[in-house]
Amino acid sequence: MAHIRTYRPNVRVGNWREDVTLEEDSLKDFLERKERGELTVQKNVFIKQSILEQVHLSASQGVIQAPCGVSGGRDVQPCKRNAFIISSVDGSVEGEPLHYNQSFALRTTLGFAGGLYLTSDHQNFQKCAKKSRLQEVVMEQQANFLSWWKVLHNDPQDRLENEGLPVNANNKVIILHCKTNQALAVLRQHTLWTPFGKEYELTAHTFLDSHKAEQDVNHWLLLTTDPAGTELTQQDRSLTRATEIDTHGPLK
Repeated sequence: MAHIRTYRPNVRVGNWREDVTLEEDSLKDFLERKERGELTVQKNVFIKQSILEQVHLSASQGVIQAPCGVSGGRDVQPCKRNAFIISSVDGSVEGEPLHYNQSFALRTTLGFAGGLYLTSDHQNFQKCAKKSRLQEVVMEQQANFLSWWKVLHNDPQDRLENEGLPVNANNKVIILHCKTNQALAVLRQHTLWTPFGKEYELTAHTFLDSHKAEQDVNHWLLLTTDPAGTELTQQDRSLTRATEIDTHGPLK
């Protein structure tokens, strides 16, 4: 009896049954979540496919949650995350031409983009842009005075002459926040890593040169499609590198 082996290599010891059960439960849970599309990788793919879906801009004339961060990107291909609707806030009829110094709101498209409004307010210790610490710009669900903007002529010397005239699409302009009187700016020296790659911080801050004129970081284009139905021209593309507004998901 002393030479009879009571243990063999294939004998399971300890909490082996519990470990096997846990592994089986984990696999079952993984497969169920995969079937429902709840895996993190599946959610990321869905968000990117939805928010980068191409949209068609107007001729010249699942939903993102708010508050949503914004950034400046280099890709000017119109899609749901960078196409905006100019909305009336002063009682003017929707569809009428936008005029210099006329208040308006910038809203994302409806549907997955959420219909959110570009919003800003005075910065303080707790509420400011992450990198530059300047005035924060975000997307909010509700429109109010904090989401009012106006367009100024690019040349300060021509602003009085152009006040009240229609804004021509695809020309350089200044986008000014009505409450704080700060101009929308994109800061290339402050980069952000978003789910869509390396992009640039947006803020509301007027950067003036020695001649008291806004610097390039405050220059914007209100782009529309070609009236004939074609998309942005090559000239438009060369002028608008790194000067588009992109949404990139809820703020944390």
